[in-house]
Amino acid sequence: MTTPPTSPSSVPPTHAGRPFDELVAEAAAAPVDGWDFSWFEGRATEERPSWGYARALGERMGRASAGLDLQTGGGEVLASAPELPPLIAATEGWPPNVAKASALLAPRGVVVVASPEDAPLPFADGTFDLVTSRHPVKAPFAEIARVLTPGGTYFAQHVGPSSVFEVVEYFLGPQPEEGRRARDPRSERAEAEAAGLEIVDLRAERLRIEFYDIGAVVHFLRKVVWMVPGFTVEEYRPRLRELHRRIADEGPFMAHSTRHLIEARKPGTP
Repeated sequence: MTTPPTSPSSVPPTHAGRPFDELVAEAAAAPVDGWDFSWFEGRATEERPSWGYARALGERMGRASAGLDLQTGGGEVLASAPELPPLIAATEGWPPNVAKASALLAPRGVVVVASPEDAPLPFADGTFDLVTSRHPVKAPFAEIARVLTPGGTYFAQHVGPSSVFEVVEYFLGPQPEEGRRARDPRSERAEAEAAGLEIVDLRAERLRIEFYDIGAVVHFLRKVVWMVPGFTVEEYRPRLRELHRRIADEGPFMAHSTRHLIEARKPGTP
C-alpha cells in the first residue's frame, strides 16, 4: 500500500466522511493492474518489514551477472533497482501485468516473459546467479534450483500465514486451520531444502494495516483477488455497508499482514 510512518494511525484519513455509494463506486472503477499501491494514499497504510526488500534487491541486482525476477507483477519493484545485470529477465502470469511490466522494464533491457505461475520456468538449467521474487503466489523451489547457477542465490519476500485474515474472515467467516497454516516459513524452508537449496537467512514479521474508508477495502479486494475469491461489490454490498458504518463509528479497520524474507543458496562453486 502506501509507505507509512512508524505509527500508521498518525496518517489522517482523507475520504472517510464521504458517502458509502460514492466511495464504493470510485473504488470499483479504479484500475487494479500492476503492483502500484499509490491509490491507497490517505486511505490505508501498511507497515513495511524492517529489512527493506526493494533496497536489498537493488543491491543484489547491482552485483549479479544474470538475474531473474519471478511473478514480477507490473515490474515496479524490479524497476526500482538502480542497476541491473547485463542479462536480466522477468516472468509474469497475468496478461494485464505482462503488458504493464513490459512497458516499464523494456527500456531497462529486461525481457518480460508471459509464464503461468504453475508452469515450468522457460529457461535453461543454470542460467541465473540471482533469482528474486516479491510476494509470489507460490515459490517453485525445484524450478528455482534448476535455473540457478551453482553458488547462485534466491532472494525473496514472501507473504506469510494468515496474512490480512481479519479482512478475509470478515467476509468469509472463520477459515479452516489448514488455510491459516498455509505459507508458513518453516514449511517453505523444508520445501527449499528438499529442492537442494541451503537456507542462508529466514526472518518473519507481523505488520499492522489500517483501512480508513470502505473504498480502500473494495480496492484491496479487487487488487489482491485471492483474499476473497470471486469478490464483487454487488455480492458483498450488505457486508461492505456494515463495515462502512463500523469505520465511521469506531475508526480505521485494522488488520495484520505477515511477511518473511528468505535467502537460499544453491550449493556449489560458480
